[in-house]
Amino acid sequence: MSTELRELLGDLVQANGRLVRVAARHLAGTRAAAESPAVWRTLGVLASRGPMRVSELAAHSRVAAPTMTKLVATLLERGHVRRTSDPSDARASTISITDDGRAAYDEWRGAVAAALAPYFTDLAPADLDALRRTVRLLQDRIELGESETRTEHQDADLEVSTK
Repeated sequence: MSTELRELLGDLVQANGRLVRVAARHLAGTRAAAESPAVWRTLGVLASRGPMRVSELAAHSRVAAPTMTKLVATLLERGHVRRTSDPSDARASTISITDDGRAAYDEWRGAVAAALAPYFTDLAPADLDALRRTVRLLQDRIELGESETRTEHQDADLEVSTK
């Protein structure tokens, strides 16, 4: 990795952290801020990736499996997620987002966007296009990296099971 890319990625992470802190400061005292970030991260994972097992959800949401189990129980009580039998393994279950969960997640995203809007409303059309392209690029690169990681793990699992 070049020094320039390393510095650029470091700047990206730092800017993202600042963006998150700005949004959190503006959301203080609202319903959106009352929830743990893990709730929104979990609903976001389910909204974007679809149903998955608790262990997968924990890994994507960056929490331990026991923490995710408690979080899922809370989200089940609120009607934000549902548990169904895993069609590929009757002993397991998958968690999916409900319409109420998606509505809550969309409301949170709207609140975050409204909190950040004053920082971006004066962007020139060319800058707005650059921001749009950057978001797409980041999403694509992350998806590519995650799919390569999944493939590597699946290959390693296959190799272990055939020994």
